[in-house]
Amino acid sequence: GYQRVCPFVCVGPTTDCVKSNESIKSKNSFTRGLSGQHMCVVSDTIYKHSAVTGGLNTGSPITFPEEDEDPRVSEDTTSPKGIWGFLKGVAGNPVVKNVINKTKHSVESMITTLDPGMAPYIKSGGDIDIVVASDKDMSVQAVREAFQEVFGMATVTGEPSQSNIAPQPVGYAAGAKGAQERIDGLRRAGVIHEKQPVVALENFIAELFPEKWFDIGCLILEDPGHGICLEVFTQATPLTLDHIQQAHSLTPPDYSLRWSGLVVTVGEILERSLPNISRTDWHKSVTGLSHHHIIQCAAKVLAGLYKQQLLPWTE
Repeated sequence: GYQRVCPFVCVGPTTDCVKSNESIKSKNSFTRGLSGQHMCVVSDTIYKHSAVTGGLNTGSPITFPEEDEDPRVSEDTTSPKGIWGFLKGVAGNPVVKNVINKTKHSVESMITTLDPGMAPYIKSGGDIDIVVASDKDMSVQAVREAFQEVFGMATVTGEPSQSNIAPQPVGYAAGAKGAQERIDGLRRAGVIHEKQPVVALENFIAELFPEKWFDIGCLILEDPGHGICLEVFTQATPLTLDHIQQAHSLTPPDYSLRWSGLVVTVGEILERSLPNISRTDWHKSVTGLSHHHIIQCAAKVLAGLYKQQLLPWTE
């Protein structure tokens, strides 16, 4: 007979042992000649521990070949679990990003097509915050659409302002002066903070050729926080000499603001002289192109120049 040894088989790193005579019988081939030794199985390895009274050489531990782990069932314990882990994993995929952006654009296009009034709300936000020195919806909307088209998202709001010059400025200098006065007036009144980016618009008339007058708009963007100041002009809309002469004749010689322009605007003269013409948007009646579109085109150029000037600050 053989001495029964190690009546427990230890499984894994735990301290719980299960009594198993069947396991001992299956290991008889290893226990012969090792009487007085203790054997236990820990993590697929059999270690021999010499008894105190034994004189045998223990040697190195007896090991069984380790089973290779199946890489298909390996688990990364550091990765997130569940649906959120899956979403986080695919969110950084360029293809997935492209699909998401196209889907977002399609949804926004559908919404704005069904309800054009939703466009300012969908595209508002982002890092671009512009105040337009005007409370005229047409001017504010034209600038907003231009900046949102160039930047993708932009917050554009309007504030009432005064030019402190004649109602109808004459010449480029007067037009630029009026636009700058609108910006300075908002800052002096504390309506906006000193570093707030502002866009101001002032329409004026100018004699570009002898007895050939044109209506032009001056747009100024001022961003003191980034040290940016830009000026652009709208396309020139031709005017008849007769309408200019009427505006001159209605302006008193002693008018206090005569140095900057006329007391009556060209729009007022056209409204009086021609039927079905409004002083607020006479451009569409005369040229077929609305004043809103004219301002938007110039504002888009202004926004593009502004974006280029901001590149060193965003890189």
